[in-house]
Amino acid sequence: MAGVTHIDIQESVEELEALVRQQNNVRLKERLQALYLIKNQGISVSAIAKILGKHRSTVQRWLADYRETGIGTMLEFGLSPGRTRVIPNWAVESLKKQLEQPEIGFAGYKEIQNWLGSVLGIEAEYATVHHLVRYQLKAKLKVPRPRNRKQETQKLEAFKKTLAMTYN
Repeated sequence: MAGVTHIDIQESVEELEALVRQQNNVRLKERLQALYLIKNQGISVSAIAKILGKHRSTVQRWLADYRETGIGTMLEFGLSPGRTRVIPNWAVESLKKQLEQPEIGFAGYKEIQNWLGSVLGIEAEYATVHHLVRYQLKAKLKVPRPRNRKQETQKLEAFKKTLAMTYN
């Protein structure tokens, strides 16, 4: 029969069925389904690719991995480590300690950005610093409300006393 893949699959149909049911990862389940379809029904690689919604060369690569090293390696796929972080973990911990000290505090994210550059030697964009502090560390910058320089403290204290008396 033309187009039928000739591959010697070591596992039985029952074992493959059990592995497919056990697998939680969709990517790995598709790979097992490809083996199952070949072992159970003798379907071609092109037909398997259509059934699984993958390209033919992808299914062939899975089968090549199976031929070379068996089912163990076929069921492994690497995850990209991703881009390196602009602000490393040690700097995040240092910043976290600074944010926990109320007497030191930061007046704004720009000040945190400057602190990272001057103290830790890390240059980061404003948006990166804001996202890190606000959403990852879940810290809010607490800055006192602005006061008028001309405000007289004696009149303010007198107002507070009379306010307490009228309120009670």
